[in-house]
Amino acid sequence: MMTPTLADVGGVLPEMIVAGFACLALLIEAFISKSSKRDILPITALIGVAIAAFFTVNSMWDSRAVMGGTFLVDPFSNYFKLILYMATALTIMLSMNYLKQEGINVGEYYAFLLFALCGTMITVSAEDLLLVFLGFELTALSFYILAGFKRFRQKSMEASAKYFVIGSYSSGILLFGVSLLYGLAGTTNLTAIGQHLTSTGPGLDPAWILALILLIIGFGVKVAVVPFHMWTPDVYEGAPTPVTAFLSVVSKIAALAVFIRVFIEAFGGIQDIWQILLIILTVMTIFFANIVALLQTNIKRMLAYSGIAHAGYGLIGILVATHMGTYAVMLHLLFYVFMTMGAFGVVIQLRKNGLESEEIEDFAGLAKRQPVAAFIMLIFMFALAGIPPTAGFIGKFYIFMAAVHADLTWLAVLAVIGSGISIYFYLKVIMVMYMKEPDGNVTLSTSQPAIIALAIAAITVIVFGVYPSPAIDFADQAVLSITPPVIVATP
Repeated sequence: MMTPTLADVGGVLPEMIVAGFACLALLIEAFISKSSKRDILPITALIGVAIAAFFTVNSMWDSRAVMGGTFLVDPFSNYFKLILYMATALTIMLSMNYLKQEGINVGEYYAFLLFALCGTMITVSAEDLLLVFLGFELTALSFYILAGFKRFRQKSMEASAKYFVIGSYSSGILLFGVSLLYGLAGTTNLTAIGQHLTSTGPGLDPAWILALILLIIGFGVKVAVVPFHMWTPDVYEGAPTPVTAFLSVVSKIAALAVFIRVFIEAFGGIQDIWQILLIILTVMTIFFANIVALLQTNIKRMLAYSGIAHAGYGLIGILVATHMGTYAVMLHLLFYVFMTMGAFGVVIQLRKNGLESEEIEDFAGLAKRQPVAAFIMLIFMFALAGIPPTAGFIGKFYIFMAAVHADLTWLAVLAVIGSGISIYFYLKVIMVMYMKEPDGNVTLSTSQPAIIALAIAAITVIVFGVYPSPAIDFADQAVLSITPPVIVATP
């Protein structure tokens, strides 16, 4: 039996801190008065995230394996953890006023937010497929509960039930794939699987292909790529809006990070096989999601299909399996946090007759009633569409260029066409805000933390759109820690 060393504890310290503060939130819920805990709990959660971020930054450029080689502390995983911290902090700030208005119990809410964060942190650092599975399960169990937090609303309960059923099936498929790999390679360690696969030489056992397909299905459900996206629109619509924002961001970050590490480290030797599979999924995802999004009248469902399409763009950077492609995905995910959290943040502030407002038509005349809020929403719509000078344009540009440099120009052209289709439904929201008369029943209910969160998101989207060099350099350096290193493609 392995005894954890001091180095092991230091390596998993950020995860321990986040889990510890999640437990602390539960204790505060149990022992602090209702009036006090509504203010104490979000501050406690933010402090926990800040402390974990401090220790992650402190070990940013370390490269070591702990816990018997199953857990990696390296720039690649730390990069994604920092993005996850940002998403969590923005979610907490956007949730404070929302929970009060909706009458949602705050204690368990913040605890499960932190547990979900902890699960994704474990996932992005995992060097072992069993640890990947455990991280996914901790995240999924937290989201099953968070999606149904509005117990008085039928759609919320349906969202939780649907997510649980589909998530359970995907977990079973993923675990079957992991067990099959263990039978083939005698290990679940990613690097060891890659070495075993390389040593087998020609004449690959078809069971390897089956295991690969099972992993793609399991990961595909987490990322919400077509045709494994079925749960996404209903869950996004039914869940509390801050939970929808958080789920749409952190689930993609964790799953795409796992995609990168697993397919480069474990399956790099059979890239020609999984590249074909991912290309098919990518084209299906981008076109299906963008076309169906055109038909949506509920903005949460529209943003759900938007997120599915963005998962397709992320797959492009992964399937090219180059240095440029990998850091392009990482760059895009960084920007995606602020674009998506910001867009959902504006939706959270909108109320109709005192209730949560989710229809696109509810944005009618917002520019006349609340010009600042309308302008901020315009920024996020432009960013999601990939229109310059926003960060969304930079992220898509580098992903498409990575495909061109990998001699997949035709795929880049298809992605550009798909992105062009998406402009229509993003502009539809802008048109409704600026060209229609306002509805007197719709109001904007905001708070200081929410204003700060929206300001941070909007400023980040604009600044990195105009001056992306620091983010590009950061992602570029973080990619170098992947073993084996991805091919360096010269721009």
